[in-house]
Amino acid sequence: MKQAALIGLGMVAPTYIAALRDLERDGTVRLRGVHARSGDSRQSFIRQHGPGLLDYASVEEIAGDPEVDFAILVTPPNARLEAVRTLAGAGKPILMEKPVERTVEAAKTLCRICRDRGLPLGITLQHRMRPAVIELRERIANENFGPLCAFEISLPWWRPQSYYDEPGRGTYARDGGGVMISQAIHILDLALSFMPPVASVSAMAETTELHAMESEDFVIAGLRLEGGATGSFFATTAAFPGRTEEIHLHFREASIALVGNRFTIAGHDGSQRAGGESPDEKAGTGSGANPMAFTHEWHRSIILDFAEALDSGREPLVSGDKALAVHRVIEAIERSAREGKRVTLGG
Repeated sequence: MKQAALIGLGMVAPTYIAALRDLERDGTVRLRGVHARSGDSRQSFIRQHGPGLLDYASVEEIAGDPEVDFAILVTPPNARLEAVRTLAGAGKPILMEKPVERTVEAAKTLCRICRDRGLPLGITLQHRMRPAVIELRERIANENFGPLCAFEISLPWWRPQSYYDEPGRGTYARDGGGVMISQAIHILDLALSFMPPVASVSAMAETTELHAMESEDFVIAGLRLEGGATGSFFATTAAFPGRTEEIHLHFREASIALVGNRFTIAGHDGSQRAGGESPDEKAGTGSGANPMAFTHEWHRSIILDFAEALDSGREPLVSGDKALAVHRVIEAIERSAREGKRVTLGG
């Protein structure tokens, strides 16, 4: 059984705890201990979530523990560089919460540190593990829908002002931005995984009167893909009370709608098919005021995939280098909105 250490005990940490409990019951991955900067926070977390867990006073203690097979890093993006250096220097593989970092260049630095040491770096973009997504990916691979011609990506979510009142949230210094890098990164990464690379973007990004924050809470962009397909991207946290995110893929022979955890396929021949969860299944995705209203099952699958990748020597499902693609698109959208012109992505 692999053993992991959890670094960072913020909002998302209980989701990882729930996922790791499942994996320990399955005999695959066990949480060995936790670390946060505050000793009081560590002790409180251990009392609540895991009596018997080790209380690591520093990242260096984790790096020096030979029983730790990999680290799970869920600190804010601005608090990762030194931790990654320390862990990589000790030969510890790292599974890291999205985003990789605040900017593409900073993200590339973290990827390079791990790559230079020959260590796996995995990124938790857990929406790729949604059962509907896995089933849909198989359908697209095995059926002849023809080339992708157009697409729509929409994330009409809601966050109350209290969410952004937490110090640092929605700032460029801590988070790297607003709705795109903190919320829409999941649906955008998922959509990009079905498509050719993005060639260019034209965008607008604003902060609505519904929020007092430094970065954007409203984005709309036109995207052109390599090969010529075009589409739209819309993301906001100002759409009260929050609705389910959607991806629509329009192929030459069929249109596919992925809405939450269910998809439909409408063929140009008149056929209608559906898949994913049944309508009475209620796995949320965190679209409303409670950002943690989603299942831990997708995190469980990401952690298990990472552990299996360590055993087999393959790349994890979403490596740091693969995650750079969505970061490049987000940065291009930000630049297009800032400069008021189309931005072309290179290489």
